[in-house]
Amino acid sequence: MRNRSTIEFIGLWELFNNPDFNSIEFDGIKNKAGSNSFSLTPKRWIETTNAVGIVSKTGRYGGTFAHKDIAFEFATWISAEFKFYLIKEFQRLKEIESNRFKLE
Repeated sequence: MRNRSTIEFIGLWELFNNPDFNSIEFDGIKNKAGSNSFSLTPKRWIETTNAVGIVSKTGRYGGTFAHKDIAFEFATWISAEFKFYLIKEFQRLKEIESNRFKLE
């Protein structure tokens, strides 16, 4: 977790979904993000900001897990094709929704 835009997205998600999120610590992390020496582990993010959108477990069957909103953000960063299809699907669903309201 080094990219500033990723940190900003996860922080925004936490601000929206987590009333116990430590936004003061988040501001400090956000200001450091993007520099060459910046490095942030999921565990440190969770401990520092009281985050709930990412869970990090150690040991056997451990790993790092994220809420689906955050997982989508990571997936769109990794795969341009996934991002493209996500945008197209969103547009398709909004068109269906719009057409439904026009009929009613």
